[in-house]
Amino acid sequence: MSLFSKLFKSSSKLDDPQEYRGKEIRSKYMPEVDTPADERFTKNFIINGGRFLYALNMDEVQENFDNILLENDWYEKEAFCIDDHLKTMFDGYNLNYGHNVESEFFLTTCESLVASDGSLLVCSKQLKELKLHDLPKDVIVFGKTSQIVNTIGEGLRIIKNHNAGSIPTNITTIKNFESKEDEKDFMTYGSSTKNLYLLLLEDL
Repeated sequence: MSLFSKLFKSSSKLDDPQEYRGKEIRSKYMPEVDTPADERFTKNFIINGGRFLYALNMDEVQENFDNILLENDWYEKEAFCIDDHLKTMFDGYNLNYGHNVESEFFLTTCESLVASDGSLLVCSKQLKELKLHDLPKDVIVFGKTSQIVNTIGEGLRIIKNHNAGSIPTNITTIKNFESKEDEKDFMTYGSSTKNLYLLLLEDL
């Protein structure tokens, strides 16, 4: 079952006693039981204020990207992007891709999508040596459902396993919400609030 099918399937009506006879009804204040990582990521990402655009194929990804440009009047504008594959993927929109941090928006990929807090794990592959506060406020991230992990630690292990001998530097998380002082850790130091769109492709 696809991610959206699980998230938006119709719930039963509470006013039908026959529907719930013999079933446990949990309080909304009770912890969720074994929620899948994709649902936890989506819920936390949206709660954080992120803009979530789900796609079943690349045609839908392109359509969603086009809608973002239309919504923000970014046609024929400059985009900060260091990923040549993304430049090719999103060619044909009259965008000027460059390395100017004063561009209208930042187009990038990510290493992992972290379910525990709805954040996006990135490193020097996406950022070079730039800090998050140096980047444009508006960010478009292309990700895949296969990149969803439970925790930051799991994402770090994936980076280490995929880059044996040359682990990327500048590893951090993008969170588009304002960090609370008592929740800061070494992974969120120097974070800044971003207006973040996630183009998420179902690839599982």
